[in-house]
Amino acid sequence: MASAEYAPVTLRTRPVAAGHWRAFLAVARHLNFRAAAEELALTQSAVSRQIQALEEEVGVALFLRHTRAVELTSAGAQLQRAVVPALERMDAAVRLVRQTAGRRSVAITTWASFASMWLIPRMEEFQRDNPGIDIRIDASDVQVDLETSDVDLALRYAMPGGATQGGTRLFGEQLAVVASPWLLKSSQPLRTPADVAQFTLIEAGDAHRTCYLEYLSWRRWFDARGLTKLQPQRWLYFNYAHQIVQAALAGQGLALARMPLIADALASGDLVEVLPGHRIDSPLTYWLLVGPRSAHKPEIKAFCAWLQAQAQATREAIGDVPDSDLNDNLD
Repeated sequence: MASAEYAPVTLRTRPVAAGHWRAFLAVARHLNFRAAAEELALTQSAVSRQIQALEEEVGVALFLRHTRAVELTSAGAQLQRAVVPALERMDAAVRLVRQTAGRRSVAITTWASFASMWLIPRMEEFQRDNPGIDIRIDASDVQVDLETSDVDLALRYAMPGGATQGGTRLFGEQLAVVASPWLLKSSQPLRTPADVAQFTLIEAGDAHRTCYLEYLSWRRWFDARGLTKLQPQRWLYFNYAHQIVQAALAGQGLALARMPLIADALASGDLVEVLPGHRIDSPLTYWLLVGPRSAHKPEIKAFCAWLQAQAQATREAIGDVPDSDLNDNLD
């Protein structure tokens, strides 16, 4: 039989009450039980009991009680560092829920380049016409499940298939060679596809790692023109579509860019389409999907109607004529 001296310690596993943590942080902040009690609108004995209960829960002393002062133990300091950010995040979430309670809102998930290059520049019109609707845009490459999340709409970039089932096709895309006008003025004339080799060519750094990004690569553009051995002056790689276009706008080279994302820059003259007869088609498509719990909401219907009107304008700008066989829904 094991002696009592070596008996194993049984650790408690139940959660600690949030009130205990509030009392702990107040005492840790003031290092004074009376000041902590005043902050929490409790009696000093009530705060003392909560701290004693917390210490019993965690199994160690969190404060050293001196005659006229209180001092955190090393365990207390360790817990303070962990608990402060956790409670701050919880309080921030509660404030956000309180602020949005009863308000009409639209939560959208999409990827960063589409948000910055297409969606956000158009948002001012919707906000002006719908001042009572709040908008939340979550830009991430992670695909959100509309069945289980608190997101209302998803704007996705994919081939027709399971990921877009039940979605509305917004527009397809072609890829076009573009450059800043001043880069073209300061360079040799660019008359044939082979002439792009005189320039730095900009593309996605991971274009050759996945099948769908391969559709967006310069190598595919070369192969379609019988230029399989062509090599440019140099390459410039970026991770995101908006970085590629930004580099082209800055005159750093030629970009093979997605027409829906650069239509506005072409219309304003900030970018110029080089070799306009040499676009290539992409099988990828832009889609709108509506969460099943959100479809009936008036604010969601209003946003979808506005979004589809914007998509129609983009289709007209890029000359997109969709193949009806590829669509789940068309506006």
